Amino acid sequence: MNGTAAAQPAAVRRIAAPSPRQLDELAAVLIDCVAGGASVSFMHPLSHAAARAFWTQVAAGVACGERALFVAEDAAGIAGTVQLILSQPENQPHRADVAKMLVHRRARRRGLGAALMQAAEDAARAAGKTLLVLDTADATAERLYRRLGWQTCGVIPGYALLPGGGLCDTTFLYRNLVPTAGPGGLAIGDADPS
Repeated sequence: MNGTAAAQPAAVRRIAAPSPRQLDELAAVLIDCVAGGASVSFMHPLSHAAARAFWTQVAAGVACGERALFVAEDAAGIAGTVQLILSQPENQPHRADVAKMLVHRRARRRGLGAALMQAAEDAARAAGKTLLVLDTADATAERLYRRLGWQTCGVIPGYALLPGGGLCDTTFLYRNLVPTAGPGGLAIGDADPS
């Protein structure tokens, strides 16, 4: 990687049908995150074939409208991604799940996570969703979400395995996209808890 790729800002966009090249780049992001210790459903080492198979399944969900896929791209290619799972049970039409918010280690600390989350929130609002839910086992990601207005609803100890083995706790968070007024006129679910 050259210094120019790292210095250029990433552009976030929604992808309706990932190309074979994009599937390979998404696989590379997933592999990098798992190798870096992210507890995102996979164990280390994660093969390219397994990572690409995952993204092929995601693409099928995107094609049938069950989920939306966003990517952040820089000069080196796809540097981050997030999914918005739109298809929910019949009694939860107002809700969507945010899943697999991943940023390649080469592109961290450049605002990609915040930009990806904003794109997912905007798409959720456009789809008529008023509540978002996600979970994370990463303290840095949790700080980002809280800074963006997400609220913690609880932690489940030993919920999943880290990619190298060993149990990790998982924090569940939510975000109201239509804040309600609380005491003193403060917006509930939209406050900065820092």
